[in-house]
Amino acid sequence: MTKRLIVAMSGASGAYAAELLIEKSPWPVMLIASKWAKQVYEHECGLFENLVKKARQVLDNEDMTAAPASGSVPVAGMVIMPCSTHTLASISAGLADTLITRAAHCQLKEKRPLILGVRETPWTAVDLENAARLAGMGVNIMPLSPPFFMFKGRSPCDVTLKEVMSAYVDRVLALLGHTGAETWEDIR
Repeated sequence: MTKRLIVAMSGASGAYAAELLIEKSPWPVMLIASKWAKQVYEHECGLFENLVKKARQVLDNEDMTAAPASGSVPVAGMVIMPCSTHTLASISAGLADTLITRAAHCQLKEKRPLILGVRETPWTAVDLENAARLAGMGVNIMPLSPPFFMFKGRSPCDVTLKEVMSAYVDRVLALLGHTGAETWEDIR
């Protein structure tokens, strides 16, 4: 069976990054979006149905019988992007009351890659504690902070949002074992 990538979206700004991740993923994508994530996507990017067409499979966040709710289903990993601080807190507290948080729980217990593209700023002390707790469990906390160094020598006026977020997505994919087209070594 071909491994799939779980891409989950919770209700925070930054939906465009998830779209790019789905487009660039070398694995078939199982998409899970919270109710608020769908609204944010439509506010930032357009019709959610356009994103649905890009995923191999779309799962309901309330469907606790879906494949990612079981650790026995092999996956390449899980990326929650954007990840709200509410979702960060829920995972940190061990709550598994939605498909997103249950799938994250499965990644933790199976010691599979889990990457949280947290989108909130500034962070509270509680957010930092939740992130530190999860990082101690092996979770990659990767705030939606692009690798600006990838645009060395270019005017900020000439760099597009797509390029910036694409460079961030390449870094996410690298954490899952899929190195991007360019690295710091290529541009330094």
